[in-house]
Amino acid sequence: MKSHVNFLGVLQMTWGAIGLVLGVSLLLLAAGAAAIVKTTPAESWTAMMTALLFLLFAAALGLVGWANMWVGRGLRQLRAAGRTGAFVVSVINLFVLPFGTALAIYSFWVLLHNDARALFVE
Repeated sequence: MKSHVNFLGVLQMTWGAIGLVLGVSLLLLAAGAAAIVKTTPAESWTAMMTALLFLLFAAALGLVGWANMWVGRGLRQLRAAGRTGAFVVSVINLFVLPFGTALAIYSFWVLLHNDARALFVE
């Protein structure tokens, strides 16, 4: 079961890295929309709302990506806080179809197993 926990940690870290990369890409799109605000006064309201939405989604992706990276590291180090955090981010990941859902189901399957529970006793 330790190999499943380690693999789950790698998957969580990979999923978190993907979230961080997507967050950075949305920040770049927000910068582009902000540039449109400065150059085209006729479309400034629409571009400003677009930039704010991109910024909001970039912050959400960055936060959840960071949380997944932290959880993955905690799982690989067999920390009890990593296991608890994995349950929290797995509930969030359930709504990210299809890969987040699959990762969440695998997380629940691994972390609720009695042998895995015994690994995280501190």
